[in-house]
Amino acid sequence: MTEDLSIYHDLIGNLFTKPSISEEGASYRLSESQVSFYREYGYLSGIRMLDDEQVEVLREELRELVDPAHPGHQLFYEFNSNESADPEKILFHALGAWRITQGFHDLPWNPRFTVPASQLLEGAVRFWHDQIFYKPAHHGGVVIWHQDYSYWTRTQPMAHLSCWIGLDDSTRENGCLYYVPAATAGISCRERISPTTWIRSKGYSPKRRRESSSP
Repeated sequence: MTEDLSIYHDLIGNLFTKPSISEEGASYRLSESQVSFYREYGYLSGIRMLDDEQVEVLREELRELVDPAHPGHQLFYEFNSNESADPEKILFHALGAWRITQGFHDLPWNPRFTVPASQLLEGAVRFWHDQIFYKPAHHGGVVIWHQDYSYWTRTQPMAHLSCWIGLDDSTRENGCLYYVPAATAGISCRERISPTTWIRSKGYSPKRRRESSSP
């Protein structure tokens, strides 16, 4: 039986290294301009979270986790082999991988994430949950436009954030992630206004939607 790794609240493997205090300041902290950009627009992109070796380890773990026959399958909070509305497409979605494999367990403790997150939240970081979206090449499904805070109203005023990490290159051609600038400070998606309408109403051109960079 697979051990539930959620009982461990720190790094348990060697994929990531806990930095010293001096290393945190030099290697992982965001610049003042990055923090200011986040405060104005509500997101940051192009911050490398994983090196090539770490990416390959997580890819291999993912290849195993998508199999419903995986011995740790029962530890997922949620597991959907396909959430795509199009039967010709595949959109795998699951929550709870951090309970099953060492790499995904340790990912939330990656200092490349925790140190910048602590800066942006202006305090200690508490892990809420993880999730995986997996889209096979050539017939991957679509994750619809959404606003995380409309689902996760855990803090008021808002004092939490999401971190998207790609395990493959993310480009316009293969379907990269887009952000709506300043959406965290504006209208709720529950008001059913399309992203394009909202962008125009706030004075942003759709061409200014930011393309994420691969990690």
